[in-house]
Amino acid sequence: MIKKNILFLAFLLFSIQTQSQFKFFGADEKKMTVRFKLINNLIVLPLEVNGKPLSFILDTGVGKTLLFNLSENDSIDLKDVNKITLKGLGDGEPLEALLSRNNTIKIKNYISNKENIYVILKDKFDVSGKMGVTVHGIIGYKILRDVIVYINYKTKRITFYNPKFFKYKKCRRCEVFPLQFYGNKPYINAQVQLDTVGNKQTDVKLLIDSGGSSAIWLFEDTNEEIKTPKKYFKAILGEGLSGTIHGNNSRIKSLTLGRYKIKNPTVSFLDSASTYYARQFKERNGSIGGNILKRFKVWLDYPNGKITLRKNGSFRGGFEYNMSGIDVVYNGKVLVKEKEVKSSGVGQYNLNPESNDINTISLYVNYRYRFKPSYKIKYILPDSPADKAGLKAGDVIISINGVKVHKYSLKELLSKFQSGHRRKIRMKIERKDVQMKFEFRLKKRV
Repeated sequence: MIKKNILFLAFLLFSIQTQSQFKFFGADEKKMTVRFKLINNLIVLPLEVNGKPLSFILDTGVGKTLLFNLSENDSIDLKDVNKITLKGLGDGEPLEALLSRNNTIKIKNYISNKENIYVILKDKFDVSGKMGVTVHGIIGYKILRDVIVYINYKTKRITFYNPKFFKYKKCRRCEVFPLQFYGNKPYINAQVQLDTVGNKQTDVKLLIDSGGSSAIWLFEDTNEEIKTPKKYFKAILGEGLSGTIHGNNSRIKSLTLGRYKIKNPTVSFLDSASTYYARQFKERNGSIGGNILKRFKVWLDYPNGKITLRKNGSFRGGFEYNMSGIDVVYNGKVLVKEKEVKSSGVGQYNLNPESNDINTISLYVNYRYRFKPSYKIKYILPDSPADKAGLKAGDVIISINGVKVHKYSLKELLSKFQSGHRRKIRMKIERKDVQMKFEFRLKKRV
């Protein structure tokens, strides 16, 4: 998982003073637009670190820039390196890392030459495996601090505006909210309806977390009314810097942001052990992630301390958990034999039976080998449909409902497990070189 299905990387580090600042190449440049990939509700940006093209998640929930997935092919020249330890969400020990100063980070015409980067020596998060594409790191506050950013989740474009030239257009359908910053992270005031019977609204302060793929996280006991509902199931929500993040998955009646009321969202309630460092900001009650943000057009304005939202076509879309209990990750590539049928000539059949003038088409079969994605089960949620069927962590998936899994992206594959209560799932897997078949039905738990 990464932050529910992706990851949560909020953490506290000693403060390092730096003069770093992202600037446009041209001082009078007004804006710059970049295409991004939207994977599991997360924005993946192409940028360069010391001249090396890499992919980073844009995460408003982190104040530092993290680098955690470098192979020999991705090696870069890191500047001024020192060893440090990091501590954050999770129930484990601090993590060894490197602090590298004075690096150059560039995204098209937007650049900074004095950036600090925290390098995770061991990629314990396996972000690339969980997203199905290579992701090298996470960037947040540093790239957002000095610009106004417009995010269009539908067109998968992000525009960086120079504040000196930007003017807001009149927008009657927009709602503007003030931002409160703590640890270089933006917070917004909202209301949640936790009571499924009455209409009582509870005020909450939530981190705006574009690096979280889930809808809402709430921290139990930060408010006397914030408790896990009676109907829930226990789950591993992700991996933090300091280990596994545990909590309870449930659903609430609504989330309200100004004029916008979002009905029946899924919510994860986190225990105090996993969120000890996140609770250092005493006013915080949780966070809203990509599954909420993707329902809006978003203008993030750090210089002026505000966010503007306008709902898009995804606003009324539903919320659903994985109903199988299977956590699937990318498992590298495998060679797949594919059949190609080709013709050696083009002609038409003569439909006149009295004529001998008949053109024929000769067909021949050719085979080719191509590298295709492979997927495996990372873990199985106890007492889930997949668990009861006998599936196990480490099983390599071959097919689902008769379709070879290499035909799917990871996103498409995961959507099969959210496709409807009681839907039958037939899986063929390989376990220790033995192929096996399993069958179960999806089950809606909340």
